[in-house]
Amino acid sequence: MRPGLSTHVFLQQRLHPGLLDALHHSGAQTIELFAARHHFDYTDRAAVRDIAAWFRANEVAATLHQPIYTSDRSDAQWSRHVAPNLNLIDPEKSRRIDAMDEVKRALESAEQLPIQSIVLHLGHKDDSWNVRALENSLTAIEHLKAFAHPLGVRILLENLQNEITTPEHLLEIVRVGHFDNVGFCLDIGHAHLSAPEKNIGIDHAFELLKPRIAELHLHDNHSAKDDHLWPGAGAIDWTNIARHIATLPPDTPAVVEIAHDIEETAASASRTAHELFRTLEERIQDPQPNNA
Repeated sequence: MRPGLSTHVFLQQRLHPGLLDALHHSGAQTIELFAARHHFDYTDRAAVRDIAAWFRANEVAATLHQPIYTSDRSDAQWSRHVAPNLNLIDPEKSRRIDAMDEVKRALESAEQLPIQSIVLHLGHKDDSWNVRALENSLTAIEHLKAFAHPLGVRILLENLQNEITTPEHLLEIVRVGHFDNVGFCLDIGHAHLSAPEKNIGIDHAFELLKPRIAELHLHDNHSAKDDHLWPGAGAIDWTNIARHIATLPPDTPAVVEIAHDIEETAASASRTAHELFRTLEERIQDPQPNNA
């Protein structure tokens, strides 16, 4: 496991090197840059240069989470209660094009930043699986893969709370599209919500997606909604998660993606993450048998 943190925990703040220092001090070896203009403004070349200089000075890998908010949202308009509204597979073609253009703007930051991969969302919560969703997914992935490849960025697809990104349908998408180099970002919290009983959704997702898992998103919930809690604060069996992580390549980024809390400080996030990484690593090194 390569421990990582997402800047999503500081989403309500403008990203700056001091926040990156806090994430790094926790023991994070990978940092996921959450692309939102009010937070990490990937269109501001000066801001990108500052972040790039920090990465050059520190031995930390970078990954990117695609924008999920449209570019017309200013700092004043954004709030913790704004729902994602950028959709790469929107039924309306003009909105799909706008979404892909915004993701490409974020990807351009890889010209300066050592970004290894970008996590993509296909659809919104509760979206249905159908032929149109498949076709639009294939088009979006092909288009963005062609843009990302020259920048050295790999496309990763995330499992969400919709029918389009179930493990079975993610495999169908990459099979039909012949996307041999497209990987998966397995989101543990989302997998748990798909079948929380005895963590069945998590076991099922690992079983099907394991050969292509290139990144993990780690967060917890109470089986009812996507809380993005610190691991251990919800209903997920983290001993079971450690058993699964132990079967992945040791350099697989395991990125903790926590909800942005106005009471979370850089120091408190660093402390909590440091203890979490230590505990997880101990469980991975000494996995317990599954008695279920």
